[in-house]
Amino acid sequence: MRIKNQKDFFAGLLYMLIGVGFAWGATSYKIGDGARMGPGYFPLMLGIVLAVIGGIVMFRALVVETPDGNPVGKWAWKPLLFIIVANFLFGILLAGWPLLGIPAMGLIVAIYVLVFVAALAGNEFKFVEVFILATLLAAGSWAAFVWGLKLQFPVWPSFIAG
Repeated sequence: MRIKNQKDFFAGLLYMLIGVGFAWGATSYKIGDGARMGPGYFPLMLGIVLAVIGGIVMFRALVVETPDGNPVGKWAWKPLLFIIVANFLFGILLAGWPLLGIPAMGLIVAIYVLVFVAALAGNEFKFVEVFILATLLAAGSWAAFVWGLKLQFPVWPSFIAG
């Protein structure tokens, strides 16, 4: 069978792989049932839904004809690198890395660094727009996670908050 839409085929394959991974990982937790959900219930259902969506997308990519086959282009290495680095920096700055002597910088600093580094992935960088976005995301994250959900994690750098 010939692939008639390469982008959709590989996107569907990625969805299926991630879905199967989530479902498989969820089996190490107690699943429960719909009335009494265990910690593995949601990742299992999410994995199944992702795998089904991926299967549908892959099937359509094999059946529905596109004029040029919608080929997969070159990898966009710059955005990929900056997005991955931004996420790593967020994790490191949020809680710190004691082995390297990096103190916990907290949620607010971590979000600002995340947004600014991720913004470098694009073709144009406008400092004021990125600053406004980072401020809104930091305020919204604080409101949702610290104030609303009362989650306990550092908000400010450890040398300021104590």
